[in-house]
Amino acid sequence: MNALIQTDQAHAGCRPGCGACCIAPSITTPIPGMPNGKPAGVRCVQLDENNLCRLFGDTTRPAVCTRFTFDAALCGDKREDALAALTELEGATG
Repeated sequence: MNALIQTDQAHAGCRPGCGACCIAPSITTPIPGMPNGKPAGVRCVQLDENNLCRLFGDTTRPAVCTRFTFDAALCGDKREDALAALTELEGATG
């Protein structure tokens, strides 16, 4: 239970169980377990069963992930809002 509490605190601001930022965008830099990064729409291998990043606070976390922060306007009111918004942004930048 302590590990879950610490993980939740490390993700302050993020919606628990969302994980949209670990699914919707493409990541072109290596991720532990995904040496070639990941394509858009593919679940990152570092996203755990609670949709929390296993690398949060770890130096091996990709820089793009470290720079991404929760934004209520972007992430909306629910996970589906975040997935839709991030998928749209990914399409606009791809």
